[in-house]
Order: sequence, then C-alpha cells, then structure tokens
Amino acid sequence: MTDQHMNSKLFDDFAAEVSRKLPAGFDALGKDIERNVRLALERLLAKMDLVTREEFDVQRDLAARLHERITQLEARVTALEAGELAGGAHKPNT
Repeated sequence: MTDQHMNSKLFDDFAAEVSRKLPAGFDALGKDIERNVRLALERLLAKMDLVTREEFDVQRDLAARLHERITQLEARVTALEAGELAGGAHKPNT
C-alpha cells in the first residue's frame, strides 16, 4: 500500500468518524463536514513538509554509511598521527 493511499484512507476514516458523531438528521451536513475535515487535514499535512517512510529510510541508511566511513577515517588518521609522533616516516601512496 502506498503512502498516498494510506494517507487517503486515514483522512477518509477520520472524516467519516467525525460525520458519524453528528446527531441523527444531519446527514447532508455530515457529508459537507466530512469533505471539509478531509481537505483541512490534507492542507495541514502539506504545510508540514513531511517525507515518506521510504525517503526517511534511504536517508537513515545513508547517514549510517557515512558514520561508518567517518569512523574508519578517524581511526586511519589516528594511526597515521601515532606513526608520525613515534618518528615513523609517512610514505605517500604512489
């Protein structure tokens, strides 16, 4: 199920629940309220600048890979600095 489809179902369910809570005899008003609640929720979420779960997961995985790479580079720098402080000469890769 796509995020858009899930959001649509969530909005429909919420709006329908609001409509069901109205007293008997307000069926026409209930449909109008249901439509307006749904539109208001869509506008609110659009303003929130949210990302999909898929986008979030991609960014989380990227951040984890970058963190691992930084850790590796820090260890390498530490090893190189330790070698230089101990009097070892650093030979550039050729």
